Amino acid sequence: MPSLTLDKEMVEQLRRVLTAVEQLLPKPVPTIDWAETHAANWRRRGTGGYLDPVPEIEAFHLDDLLGIDKQKQTIEENTCQFLAGLPANNALLWGTRGTGKSTLVRALLHSYASQGLRVIQVDKDDLVHLPAIVDEIKRQPYRFILFSDDVSFETGESSYKMLKSALDGSVYAPPENVLIYVTSNRRHLLPEYESDNRGAMLVNNEIHHGETVEEKISLSGRFGLWIGFHPFSQDQFLEVARQWVERLCERSGTSLRWNEEARQAAILWSRQKGDNSGRIALQFANQWVGSTLFKQGTK
Repeated sequence: MPSLTLDKEMVEQLRRVLTAVEQLLPKPVPTIDWAETHAANWRRRGTGGYLDPVPEIEAFHLDDLLGIDKQKQTIEENTCQFLAGLPANNALLWGTRGTGKSTLVRALLHSYASQGLRVIQVDKDDLVHLPAIVDEIKRQPYRFILFSDDVSFETGESSYKMLKSALDGSVYAPPENVLIYVTSNRRHLLPEYESDNRGAMLVNNEIHHGETVEEKISLSGRFGLWIGFHPFSQDQFLEVARQWVERLCERSGTSLRWNEEARQAAILWSRQKGDNSGRIALQFANQWVGSTLFKQGTK
């Protein structure tokens, strides 16, 4: 009888230990059904990671992005070539914050998911996992954009080296169903200093950059497309703000006049924000349309 009691105690202790261990173990990762899933994030776990499906994405469409028609056309044409199985380029979308760089990439998904486009967002620090990410999707019958937002590096970072290798294809090249789109506030993805130009020299009337500048150019130069996003002038900002006011009113089934009062309110808004970007124009339209309609409804 004493040994039987001891056995029961041991079994109960083992049960508690196994329960505790089970809670510490990572949960199994289900296989993504790309027929139903249009976007995913790469999540780091331990020394590796996994693809986490995104159930919903931003409700922006290409037509919602105002004031960047040339940039839209360039990236859309490149993406259509990619979807058609034709040669296409990796793309660097660089420039001022709030001009629609990352929203443009996500808006492509709304337009072309039905044609097989899929997007996987990868944080800058997780670009070291590009080989593992690609291994999971290279045999899928879809076209994937690996998208990294707001990227900047310091020279020598492991993610910098992996991205450089992937773009160059010298050691590791993504398969034909994968493109890389990156957004950055910096054209060369690396900080630039006045001292960088000290190594420049003039040879046969041609400027040759020093090693520091050459290294910084070497990464961005591996992108086939550079698409620049620049600050709006005040007139461009006001036109985008006006268009957003009209669109928001249309969605609300109402109408508001774009008059001098609205124009001056938009100018004041942009000055308070210190920015004339499309993001600020949308924020103004949200505030102005919302507050105006609310006041009208409370009278």
